[in-house]
Amino acid sequence: MDTPRAMKQELIRLLCEKSFRFSREPKFKLVSGKMSRFYVNCKPVTLSPRGMLLVGNLIYREIEGVAADAVGGMTFGADPMACAIAFVSGLKGSPIKAFSIRKTRKDHGIIRWIEGDVAPGERVVIIDDVATTGGSTLQAVERAREEGLTVVRAVILVDRQEGGLENIRKSVPEASAIVTREELMACWTALKQSG
Repeated sequence: MDTPRAMKQELIRLLCEKSFRFSREPKFKLVSGKMSRFYVNCKPVTLSPRGMLLVGNLIYREIEGVAADAVGGMTFGADPMACAIAFVSGLKGSPIKAFSIRKTRKDHGIIRWIEGDVAPGERVVIIDDVATTGGSTLQAVERAREEGLTVVRAVILVDRQEGGLENIRKSVPEASAIVTREELMACWTALKQSG
């Protein structure tokens, strides 16, 4: 298996090729309604075979010593990542379950926010594919806590470096990112210069 450093470099390149866009003028509309010069849509990578392998391994390594029972976040961005991490954890012999947090609460059967084999009191890691303000991650943290889960860590795949990670740390002090916008921008610039 590749080293974590090599996997991270490959992931950055994949994200640059499939997920990251940059414009000199703000032309990308964000969830907040604000216009930005940067656009990141991780799904082409997190739903690809190689992307799943890289993301699953890198986030698993990030949370390996945390003693978490499960990993998950807001559907749909966190779903492929949670499944990849759960799969890798099973291969490594220290299984971590995957779960998904709904955008709207299920209103029939057992009424709850979360899908997956998790129970109140379990220790969980909240994940998200991109953080700008951290709003969706914080919403996931809040819903996990409402369901009685103990949030022990948060991991973001791509930190846009616009205050999101800092906001998340106010609620979950142990929060980190795998890749930063700065790293994506450096790769994007290098690819443009070589291509």
